[in-house]
Amino acid sequence: MGASKTEHFTEHQNQIALLAKAMGHPARIAILEFLLEAKSCICGDIVNELPLAQPTVSQHLKELKNAGLIKGNIEGNAICYCINEKGFKKIKAFFETVTAKSNSDLTNQCTPNETCC
Repeated sequence: MGASKTEHFTEHQNQIALLAKAMGHPARIAILEFLLEAKSCICGDIVNELPLAQPTVSQHLKELKNAGLIKGNIEGNAICYCINEKGFKKIKAFFETVTAKSNSDLTNQCTPNETCC
């Protein structure tokens, strides 16, 4: 989807898409898991946890920060990263809505003998 097409969607839809895109790479999932496990801000240790070069890790951190999934604070010569709860609350709310609807509205769309897509 081109950048100009995003104007045709709601702000909420664009926000969820941005969050999903940021989570759409295994290295970013690994970074998020590492930060969740650490339960504190991490300064510099992330590069040692991944089989990636420092510039690549920095680019992934930038994507996660731009999407609002992590926060970065400058402490001395290092940037320290931690989970941004606000971004995860948006994801949680979206999936709670999808789950609630799928448990009620979507279950009756196909009959037992009908082939669904």
